[in-house]
Amino acid sequence: MTKKTFLWATVAFMLIPLYVLTVNAFKGQQDILSNPFGLGGLTLEPLGRALTNPNFNVLKGYAITLLFVVAVNVLSVGLAAPAAYVIARSPKRRFRALMLFFLAGTFIPGQVLVIPVVYVLKTLGLMGTIRGFVLFETTLTLPFSIFLYAGYIATVPAVLDQAAAVDGAGRLRTFWQIVFPLMRPAVATMVILNTFSVWNDFVNPQIILGPGSGLYTVTTGVYAAVSQYSTDYTVVFPTLLLAIAPLLIFFVFMQRHIISGLTAGATKG
Repeated sequence: MTKKTFLWATVAFMLIPLYVLTVNAFKGQQDILSNPFGLGGLTLEPLGRALTNPNFNVLKGYAITLLFVVAVNVLSVGLAAPAAYVIARSPKRRFRALMLFFLAGTFIPGQVLVIPVVYVLKTLGLMGTIRGFVLFETTLTLPFSIFLYAGYIATVPAVLDQAAAVDGAGRLRTFWQIVFPLMRPAVATMVILNTFSVWNDFVNPQIILGPGSGLYTVTTGVYAAVSQYSTDYTVVFPTLLLAIAPLLIFFVFMQRHIISGLTAGATKG
């Protein structure tokens, strides 16, 4: 098998499910069952019903999920970037040992942490709240964020810090005004990855927010909308399409930043 054949086979493997989802979101039940791959019988009626589904308020789901995405990204950048700067710029071994400590967090599945996190959030009175969920999601982003930021900061010449110090700038000002603007590719990469992680998360909001809070993300809202209509594909396909459409659009426009951010640290001189 040639490389080109393998590439096209991989593309087909990834795109066929997306095609089936998109096409069948605009079909009736009989058209889906008789010809799931065809383009006949397309109509906007199933999508319109999904938009007005009483079990899933799409706009509310978008708003809550977007709130979580923005809050997690802001906190993640605000906490991980300064920590990575200290680790990357310090020659002391104890600071470099912190990197191993943070990296250890990447090997622990988030689901394993749910039970102890539930106890902690209950003790703090944050269970079933936006603050509790945002803090937990932010914690999950820190290990890889610090690792990526530290690797990128290490490629930024330290003479910039020294020049800023000569001009009277402190460490905090040096970081935010000199170093941080140069980290744009790495920050953009982590914002994209964190957005995907928060948007697609199902287990954590289902457990931490819970049905009693009245808060639901896109994924938990989809579950509530289609769980009792799992055989009614005119409900399943349009609802799923509405859930992933914003993320697909976001990825199409931002994918180049993922590649540039992950490779910038290796090519920046």
